[in-house]
Amino acid sequence: MWISTKAQYGLRALVEIGRRPGEAVPLKDVAANQGLSQHYLEQIASNLRRAGFIRSVRGAHGGYKLTRTPDLINTWDVVVAMEGSLAPVACVEEGHSCEREGVCATQDLWQRVEGAVRGVLGGTTLADLIRENERIEHARLVQLEPLRADVLTPRL
Repeated sequence: MWISTKAQYGLRALVEIGRRPGEAVPLKDVAANQGLSQHYLEQIASNLRRAGFIRSVRGAHGGYKLTRTPDLINTWDVVVAMEGSLAPVACVEEGHSCEREGVCATQDLWQRVEGAVRGVLGGTTLADLIRENERIEHARLVQLEPLRADVLTPRL
């Protein structure tokens, strides 16, 4: 199982759009803020739109908006929409049967791996990622604040 840049960038784009609720966010802004190729991002946005996560808004102030609130979008759904199956091996894919089922020593291992990935991604919402982004941004801004002389001067 390998998560491609398509899914990674798709989540980053959704975070960027989700950070601006009620606003139509142009892809050029998303690309610039996330350091992504706008051309590649257009392909990703098309997939996200078809999967029902975003909708386009036309006009002078056009762009993309989320179709539902960030707390109702889980990362499992986004990654699966972008990637397809996340099963680590074919025998644990949904709807797949294996002739070694019940006699394979590794089947349970692969099911646990798939369950762990599903649990982490399914238990993480876009709202969680937006909050994490805000935490990181706040920490970065605090580090950039100039130190005041009165804070640096020891009191005797």
